[in-house]
Amino acid sequence: MSAEQQILPLPRVALQDASNYRGDHLLVAQMIARGSKVIDVGCGDGDLLQLLETRGIDGRGIELSREGVNHCVAKGLAVVQGDADTDLVNYPDDSFDYVILSQTLQATRQPRVVLENLLRIGRRAIVSFPNFGFWKMRLQLLVGGHMPRTENLPATWYDTPNIHFCTIKDFVQLCDEINVNVERAVALDLHGRPLRLNAPWWFWNMFGEQGVFLLSRAGKIR
Repeated sequence: MSAEQQILPLPRVALQDASNYRGDHLLVAQMIARGSKVIDVGCGDGDLLQLLETRGIDGRGIELSREGVNHCVAKGLAVVQGDADTDLVNYPDDSFDYVILSQTLQATRQPRVVLENLLRIGRRAIVSFPNFGFWKMRLQLLVGGHMPRTENLPATWYDTPNIHFCTIKDFVQLCDEINVNVERAVALDLHGRPLRLNAPWWFWNMFGEQGVFLLSRAGKIR
């Protein structure tokens, strides 16, 4: 991984309202330069897109559920219905400065192909996902003998949308396999706060509830 990239401070208005936003959303917003052209893939109800607007970022989104699209449109956001697994191929190369995949990678049918498409249509990609190597999940499997459930992943095994369980270690290995630059990586604890930056990967894999990665394709012009 390359040297740590400087994080831009959030604007004063956003900092005053920081309690209204998820910790991973705040971190994603800090990684994106003002004025960038961004698409949020799997944007849900559009909360992250709304935050990006406060930073002067040109954001739009794709959302699979009709209900989510309706919520976004009601907020005045530029969102269309689409599927990360099938619709990203329709976008030309380098269409965006940043492509965001927030808490969605584990629900895609072909995570590797989706990740490759993110970095094809965007100069950079920001990917966040729940870490299934988190110690609470390991403990539930070890002691309880059942599939883990947490506050952020409350669904039971038979109705969860997650079909590809991934740890931080797994994701780093995938980035190595497809020749992706990890420009910045942050692991967040249960409260959405970053773990210490100089911790080794195994520490993040054990104690990070989720990971947030800023990526670029090796050899791409920055």
